[in-house]
Amino acid sequence: MGVKYKSTNFAYIYFNKVDMRVVIQRVANASVTIEGRVNASIQKGYLILLGIEERDTQEDADWLCKKIIGLRVFDDENGVMNRNILDAGGEIIVVSQFTLMASYKKGNRPSWLRAARHETAIPLYNHFTATLSEMLGKEVGTGEFGADMKVELLNDGPVTICMDTHNKE
Repeated sequence: MGVKYKSTNFAYIYFNKVDMRVVIQRVANASVTIEGRVNASIQKGYLILLGIEERDTQEDADWLCKKIIGLRVFDDENGVMNRNILDAGGEIIVVSQFTLMASYKKGNRPSWLRAARHETAIPLYNHFTATLSEMLGKEVGTGEFGADMKVELLNDGPVTICMDTHNKE
């Protein structure tokens, strides 16, 4: 929800609270490589790109984790997307991606001022991955926060879903 601030000349400035953002891709397989070494690799499951804003909280992360685990996008025996990741026996990789917080309103060069600083983002990223691991019942693969990563995936479907904690649809 946006917040209005009244300036000294009585004009209103509107700031949007972007909130935590994820891009969830259902994959047949995925991996993250850092400096030529595979850091994480999975078969069927989710590759999740995670963007964190400075004002995000553990409650935001917990809400997203619950939605992700319950998301029914895997086929059942009738070929209908009716199974969640637990039912499908899937795996997860989470990759931090501050560029999801890009603002592109002015010009052609994106601004990442909305992205959380390391002091906020790293603990929240760790909380998010630990919570997902606990809910999934197995270790969640990760990239390395702030590293130059090579991400490979075979999108299954394709199924790609975007969620953020501001639009709790």
